[in-house]
Amino acid sequence: MASMTGTRTTTAADGWQEDPPARRGFGLNGNGYGSLSRQFPSTPQGAQEARHAVVRQLGQWGFGPMADVSCAVALVVAELAANAVRHGSLPGREFAVRVDYEGVASRFRIEVSDARLGRTPGEAVLPPADQESGRGLFLVECLAVRWGWEPRNPIGKTVWAEVAAPVRPGGP
Repeated sequence: MASMTGTRTTTAADGWQEDPPARRGFGLNGNGYGSLSRQFPSTPQGAQEARHAVVRQLGQWGFGPMADVSCAVALVVAELAANAVRHGSLPGREFAVRVDYEGVASRFRIEVSDARLGRTPGEAVLPPADQESGRGLFLVECLAVRWGWEPRNPIGKTVWAEVAAPVRPGGP
């Protein structure tokens, strides 16, 4: 596995030349794998910051902000982050976002973790047209290949979704 530190460009035995790692070590390695993991305040602004950070990272991985997959990942992150803020926050606790790009598997795995286990996601259903909210998980289900949740140790839960992705432009 390629090192995620330093700034030197390296060439693997098969001739694939790796780009220098992105800031904070979140670049893609030679196998087309990258990861972003950050914590955000449990506020509406924190949810917005999470979406913006993920869109910036997708751009560094070669997926422009208007690409279909970038829009899908950004929407999934926005919905899961909004749910973490609205239903999963506890005073003094942040929520965490992790996005893994698995180029070989052609997918993004999105995980949003919050501090509250008691409020777990239910079935994704489309609410009545006159209801102003409640469509988030329905959108996630429409965009994701699969999604679910699991308890997080020592406290809280992680809601995850997997979104199909093309191989990175110009990548392996």
